[in-house]
Amino acid sequence: MQTSAHPFMNYSSRLFALTASAALVLGLAGCASSGPSSASATPVLYPNATLNRVGEAQGRIEVNACLSRAQASGLSPSQNSNEVGRRAGEGAAVAGVASAIGALITGRGGEGMLRAGATGAAVGGSAGAVSGAFHNDRPNGVYRSFVQRCLSEKGFDVIGWN
Repeated sequence: MQTSAHPFMNYSSRLFALTASAALVLGLAGCASSGPSSASATPVLYPNATLNRVGEAQGRIEVNACLSRAQASGLSPSQNSNEVGRRAGEGAAVAGVASAIGALITGRGGEGMLRAGATGAAVGGSAGAVSGAFHNDRPNGVYRSFVQRCLSEKGFDVIGWN
């Protein structure tokens, strides 16, 4: 005879799994939001005559001034799309319908089909949101062009973003 686990233990196990999953997702999203292709990247200056004359510290001050000037002009470093919400909705819809159809095919109609559909929608929505988080940090090309032109007018040469 098998004994059932205490309901609190079952709840605490679920809570632990949910917390661990959330921490993993946030950690991965943090890794995805850096580097040259992210909106948080900053210009890399070529060591031309201007940078050599004023020095690295002053060059960094000028970069920050141009970044601030771009934002003051109404530009944002990222494209600000609603990718997270859109992908979460797509994932929930696809997985929810697929799960409900799977339950219907295997003969778990009625309440079983509704439960499978709701579970599938929750899983699909979560997966879609994670996917959207990884695709939401796109740099704004106009913002970068503004900053590069600002630095160029000051005599600096931007060779990339990092």
